[in-house]
Amino acid sequence: MILSLLYMLFFFKKKILKGWIGETRALVMAMCSCFHSFIPSWRPISIVGVRRNHSILAISESSVKNASGVGEVELASARAKIGDSHIEKKGSVEIDAGDLGVLYEDGFGTMSVEDYFSAAKQIIKPDGGPPRWFCPVECGKPIKNAPLLLFLPGADGTGVGLILHHKSLGKAFEVRCMHVPINDRTPFEGLVSFVEHTVRFEQAMSPNKPIYLLGDSLGGCLALAVAARNPTIDLVLILVNPATSFGKSQVQPLIPVLEGLPSNLHNTVPYLLSFVMGDPVKMAMTSVPDDLAPPELLNELSNSLTSLLPYLSDLADIIPRETFLWKLKLLKSAAAYVNSRLHAVEADVLLLASGKDNLLPSGDEAERLCSSLKKCRIRYFKDNGHTLLLEDGINLLTIIKGTYTYRRSKRCDFVDDYLPPTMHEFKKIFEQEDRLFRVATSPVTLSTLKDGKIVRGLDGVPGEGPVLFVGYHMLMGLELGQLYEEFLRERKIALRGMAHPALFYNMRQNSRPEFSRFDYMNVFGALPVSPANIYRLLSRKAFVLLYPGGAREALHRKGEEYKLFWPDQPEFVRMAARFEATIVPFGVVGEDDVAELFIDYDDLMSNPFTKKWVEDFNKDAIRLRSDVGGELAQQEIYIPGLLPKVPGRFYYLFGRPTETRGMKDVLSNRDKANALYLQIKSEVERTMSYLRRKREEDPYRSIIPRIMYEGSWGFKKQAPTFDF
Repeated sequence: MILSLLYMLFFFKKKILKGWIGETRALVMAMCSCFHSFIPSWRPISIVGVRRNHSILAISESSVKNASGVGEVELASARAKIGDSHIEKKGSVEIDAGDLGVLYEDGFGTMSVEDYFSAAKQIIKPDGGPPRWFCPVECGKPIKNAPLLLFLPGADGTGVGLILHHKSLGKAFEVRCMHVPINDRTPFEGLVSFVEHTVRFEQAMSPNKPIYLLGDSLGGCLALAVAARNPTIDLVLILVNPATSFGKSQVQPLIPVLEGLPSNLHNTVPYLLSFVMGDPVKMAMTSVPDDLAPPELLNELSNSLTSLLPYLSDLADIIPRETFLWKLKLLKSAAAYVNSRLHAVEADVLLLASGKDNLLPSGDEAERLCSSLKKCRIRYFKDNGHTLLLEDGINLLTIIKGTYTYRRSKRCDFVDDYLPPTMHEFKKIFEQEDRLFRVATSPVTLSTLKDGKIVRGLDGVPGEGPVLFVGYHMLMGLELGQLYEEFLRERKIALRGMAHPALFYNMRQNSRPEFSRFDYMNVFGALPVSPANIYRLLSRKAFVLLYPGGAREALHRKGEEYKLFWPDQPEFVRMAARFEATIVPFGVVGEDDVAELFIDYDDLMSNPFTKKWVEDFNKDAIRLRSDVGGELAQQEIYIPGLLPKVPGRFYYLFGRPTETRGMKDVLSNRDKANALYLQIKSEVERTMSYLRRKREEDPYRSIIPRIMYEGSWGFKKQAPTFDF
């Protein structure tokens, strides 16, 4: 009778489809028992019957008895082969970050939640062994000097909760996952000691590299505990909905009921938990392609949801009653242990919190932890549930890159630690999120050959660095997205844009900042403007994007469209000449065709309320060009008022490249440096004057004839433009 009531509650609490999804949701991370079983020696395990091939490099019980971590096992086993196989230490693979290539395939999106369940179903046989580490084979070979990333799972203990991210993270990290067998009853302090031994060993082996602890739910408590006990070790914590707030969980009232539930009714527990776990649609969407039309998308989503239903029959085997009750006690002790030691955590912390976490109050807890931890940043995902790492749209490597959390030494290096954008990141931003803006503005890109001939495309732009692009900054930097896209799409060149430091250090005043366009700037190569960064980029033959007008030009006043605000000193000419870089001046027009500025800096400063807001916003901001007088020294950041227009068209023109090879005299002769500086500035003004004049001849400058033309080609062919 009770079982029937539970099923009725489940199916009628929500719609039928929603209920089915909820069942699947309960499978994911709802106190599942351990899925992994390990063989008695190191070897790849091929999992038969899984929809996509994935396997695990495992460490046996006998291998870990006398070792505190994987590294010790590797060193011990390197001297003697086990069976017919031997250990290959992943960290020894020498792959440079540059070898990844711009727009490389990171493998993200090739795995799904269905793969998670398929892998779990094949390896749920308990072996009675202790906790151990395993290296997912699908992670592949990491880049040179890759840091170690230890994944600490949630209460399920399987270690396969990172499966959607194995391939992408495996390019940048040496990934190892922790597995706690199904019948293991190691207390929380014992798990802390297990991880701690590995951390200390790895730190001794590579003292100059950080160690990443990626903790999911219960694993977040584990990561914080290890960091609190080892404040002198260079650790980077990535916490995903940490269970430090388990005492405030919405399932607390149900715990006495669950503990007293008869064993023959235990198979109903996952259905009860289905109401409080992750977003089912986002989990099902992990196996649905991103580029489908709406009817095809709905059909694929329906098929994905349906394909997950057969796994419901395995719930009783996956969640043994004794294991479930033990995990509840483990969560209680973990939260109590960690909350009393937060003051001792010295590590860098990136905290990922879900807005629809119905299991834990993760949003509020993120704010509390951020105020308690010394070095903590938050990214808030308002539309995601507790199982964040198993939901669609969450690319963990992109988040790590976008928040500048990735480093391979003691400090984050904007130049050496840079990872090029992936094809997945390119498609997400430029072919999905920015697609409508590109269709609306249909940018025309022109470049100038060495003989002065103007051609369409980027053929006139040098293909080898170092190259310094110098140009005009549109209002609010509206030109940046499509500028980056053109270089990536046509030439596979990743521009390293020089940006105001405030965009990196002073833009996170919201207590729950979301992963935003500012973070994607970092992903695609932006870094704080400074002479040191420009120097190092040019010395590495990079493609550098510089706006001498800076914030004053991007946040100009009314009537100042297409006016350059460059300083009198040749800030960049000598730097380019030092490394014999090619300088490419360029101009952009079209901002007046898409937006009208109706509230500018002068308007804001004339009102006492908005004036105080601007002053407070810039109170702690980094000041650039403090040695320059006049308005160029007052590059304050603010948000102007814009009125959108019926979109016109964007036009880019890259002028004739200026080679500085053989211009060493520019380094010592101020007059020659100034002459070259003024020549480049004049070329930028000339390109804009040319574009403003010629756009009047473009028959497709207005959006209506342009949309009609491009729509007739299925938006696969761009409308022509003026003659040049």
